[in-house]
Amino acid sequence: MPKQVDYESRRRRIADAVCRLADEHGPEGVSMRDVAARAQVSLGAVQRCFRTKEEMLLFAVEHVGERLTERVRARLVRGPAQSAATALGHTAGEVALLREEHRAEARVWLAFVAQAAVSEPLADKLRTSYADLQDVFARLIAEAAESAGPSTGNGPGTGNGPGTGNGPGTGNGPGTGNGPGTGDSSVTGKGTAGDDPAGGVPVALDPWREARSLLALTDGLTSHVLIGHLSPEEAQDVLHAHLALLWERLGVTTPVSGRAG
Repeated sequence: MPKQVDYESRRRRIADAVCRLADEHGPEGVSMRDVAARAQVSLGAVQRCFRTKEEMLLFAVEHVGERLTERVRARLVRGPAQSAATALGHTAGEVALLREEHRAEARVWLAFVAQAAVSEPLADKLRTSYADLQDVFARLIAEAAESAGPSTGNGPGTGNGPGTGNGPGTGNGPGTGNGPGTGDSSVTGKGTAGDDPAGGVPVALDPWREARSLLALTDGLTSHVLIGHLSPEEAQDVLHAHLALLWERLGVTTPVSGRAG
C-alpha cells in the first residue's frame, strides 16, 4: 500500500526551512533546491507542494503570521479572567517580538517586509496579517474603554462598532457590523486626559486609530531592537509608557501585571 503523505505537515516543514534560509540569506537568496536540502526532502517533494518559489515564499509568510497569532491567542486563552488592558499589554509584547527566543522570527518577518516593497503578492499577505493583529488590538482597546466609562453613540458591541469580524482570537467580540472607520466606533473613557484643551470637552477615543498607532509602534520597536538602536528592555519601557498613557486616557487603572510581554 502506498505511503500516505501528510502534505500540510510537509508544507509547514518546508516553510520552516524557507524561514531559516531567509534569515541567513534574505528571501531573494532562497532557492527551491536549497529549501529541499534544508528540509531534508527531495526537490520533487518541494515542487509537488509549491509550483513556484513565489508560492513557497507566500506560504512561508503566512506560516510566520500564523505562529504569531497563535501565540497571541494562547496569551488570551491562558488568562480569560484578565482585564482587557492587561490582555492588551501582553498581546502587544508578543507582537513586538522583543524576546530573545523570537529574534530569528523577527529577522525573518522584517526580511519579508523589505521584500514586499517590490512584491505585491507578498505585500498582500502581510497586509492580511497586520489587519488581523489590528483587529485584536482594536477589540481589546474597545473592551477596556467600555469597562472604564460610558460609550458615545453606538459604541463597541453595537452593529456599527469597529469591525473586528473574524480576526484571530476575536471570537464574537465587539462591533462585527460595518467595519473600521465608522463614525460610531468612537468611545470615551472618563474624559480627563483626553479633554479638548480648547473647550474642556472629552475627546472621543477611536479604538481603530489607537490600534493602528499601537501596531505601528510594535512594528517599529521590532526594527529598533534588531539593529541595536534600543535594547529589549528599553523597547519594553517605550511600549509600557505608550500603554500607560492609553490607559490613563481611558480612565483605566494601570494593571500591575499588564506590562507588555
